[in-house]
Amino acid sequence: MVRAAVSNKDDPDTPCLTFRSLTLGILFCTGLAFVNQFFYFRANPIALGGYVIQLLSFPLGYLMARILPRTRFRTFGWEWSLNPGPFSIKEHALVSIFAGPSASAAYAIDVPVIIRLYYKIELGFATSVLFILTSQVIALSLAGFSRKLLVYPAAMIWPANLVSVTVFRTFHEIQDFGGRISRTRAFWLCFASSFVWYLLPGWIFPALSMLPLLCYIAPRSVIANQLGDGFRGLGILAVSLDWSTWSSAYTGSPIACPFPMACNMFAGFVIFMWIITPIGYYANSFKAGNLPIYSMGLFLPNGSSYDISQVMVNKRLDHIQYRQYGPVRITFQFAARYGLTFTSLATLLVYVALYYGKDIVQRVRQARIMDEDIHLKLMRKYKEVPHWWYIVTFVITFVLAIITCHVYHLMPWYWVVVGTILPFIFTIPIGIIQALSNQQPGLNIITEFIIGYARPGDPIANVTFKVYGYITMTQALSLVGDQKLGHYMKIPPRHLFIAQLVGTIICGFVQLGVAFWLIDTVKGMCTPEGAPFTCITTNTFYSASVIWGLVGPAYLFGTGQIYHPMIYLFLVGLLLPIPIWHMSRKYPNSLWTYINVPVIFNSVGSMPPAPTHDFVWFFLGSLLFNCIIHKYWNGWWQRYAFALSAGMDSGLAISGIFIFAALRSVEISWWGNMYVGSVPHCPLSSRGFQP
Repeated sequence: MVRAAVSNKDDPDTPCLTFRSLTLGILFCTGLAFVNQFFYFRANPIALGGYVIQLLSFPLGYLMARILPRTRFRTFGWEWSLNPGPFSIKEHALVSIFAGPSASAAYAIDVPVIIRLYYKIELGFATSVLFILTSQVIALSLAGFSRKLLVYPAAMIWPANLVSVTVFRTFHEIQDFGGRISRTRAFWLCFASSFVWYLLPGWIFPALSMLPLLCYIAPRSVIANQLGDGFRGLGILAVSLDWSTWSSAYTGSPIACPFPMACNMFAGFVIFMWIITPIGYYANSFKAGNLPIYSMGLFLPNGSSYDISQVMVNKRLDHIQYRQYGPVRITFQFAARYGLTFTSLATLLVYVALYYGKDIVQRVRQARIMDEDIHLKLMRKYKEVPHWWYIVTFVITFVLAIITCHVYHLMPWYWVVVGTILPFIFTIPIGIIQALSNQQPGLNIITEFIIGYARPGDPIANVTFKVYGYITMTQALSLVGDQKLGHYMKIPPRHLFIAQLVGTIICGFVQLGVAFWLIDTVKGMCTPEGAPFTCITTNTFYSASVIWGLVGPAYLFGTGQIYHPMIYLFLVGLLLPIPIWHMSRKYPNSLWTYINVPVIFNSVGSMPPAPTHDFVWFFLGSLLFNCIIHKYWNGWWQRYAFALSAGMDSGLAISGIFIFAALRSVEISWWGNMYVGSVPHCPLSSRGFQP
């Protein structure tokens, strides 16, 4: 896969960190941070990722190369020019990396949002900025410390980056692949087709995103509705003709994921969502039969929604009122997913120790001596980023994090220390899994579990600890992925450091500003009254803060509590990889070698709120492109597969912007678009199966 996408040549004289790349980087970082944070809170969020940056920055860079003067300047001994020549592939890649932090909404933004909206505590903009930036910049330091193990080794391929590399080479290199059409033309054909087609599921016929056949066959059957709904049910026989379902924010592109990893993901999905969930739910396990089959909501035992204001006094849990009002209940699937998260984490540690332990120890002991592939050899021409740059960055932001949390009573300072230690432990093993499979097992449940037991009844401390213990790691791995992209594109490491640091800071300010602006201007923000700003992901974040912070794990997972059996799945995770590892060593040419236990268990980590049918069509897409076409039409696959993926994703993203900007005020009322989520098509899916 790497050989098909990445060039094994480099010209060190190619312009990289220039006036053009800095200008475009700041422009796109600011613009995408605004747009993605704006869409993040909507009922149907759209994430404009790296493909949009790559697509739009090229014509602007080309235009700047045509019109800017070539006058040279000297500043502090550094000679530079507004226009050093043609817009280069390295400038193009650096713009994308610069804007990388804005390619998705910052998960940490949910903390000040739920503090203001749900817990009714005023948290000022300055305090929130310090909170967001310290967690994000600590992540940059952690990414720098991890590069020798997660960026430089050839085995760490980071598959999603291969599509981006293909886009850059498509724009900048004239290549003869022996096909009837060039890869550039193939990209634009796919882009145009995707743009036009998305007008149907995105505006005219939204039902194309999910056609639930079981609901149409038996519309009055609660069970058929629950099994067939792809949004509020299990997604069985839910057909989708929408590329955003095939290549969703929860799965990534099916073409960018190796087929064996897609098989592992789908196996985990089938086992958990189509076998375990219906068996447990219809057996009324955890007394969840009167709750929905698939929901992130909080309920009373009778199935009605849970009102936390009935059990809170002075922003903390009142135990007497909690006992009087009633215990929190969650769906069987939601509870079991928490259990599988325990399994996933334990499995990850054992799996990495068995499969990669020796290699990690060897690289740690001999960090400067490693087998160099062609890309690492080419990168040796450039000055490395000194470790002290990352150390100083870490120390400054770590001290600011302690001050912020202590002064503004977010949580005690010593829990900042504990929370920062966790990502240092787990970034390497989790990064290895992501570098191989595009999947990232999460620490969110573990961080919530730790602080939930340590400080029960304190939801603010819970979500704050979660940011430093979990979200910092996810941001670090995102930055590591961009460092691998820079490695593939032969970006000088010091240029990469500057771009990531400045981009992270700009992104934090802009995204937080958008969140505060929406809170202050949208009436009923994050409620049905504020539609379309109903904040699905933020509501999930809030539910977790109630479960693990306000109520606390002792009331839900403690000894004698209803969900206590889920804790023992941690032991299952410790043992399960061992026999599979043994069989893969005993039979090295068998299917045992393709089984990746952490990926299997992590495949449902985003459920809820992820639509269940996304995973079905992601797998079918990978089966089509990375198995059938790759096997029988390999030449076509090498020429066009990544160009097709990039074109489809880019066309969809631009079409989404066009629909929002130009067509949202044009109403079309008919059967195909008269629904929110999936209600008219599966009207009974949100009910319990028991009366």
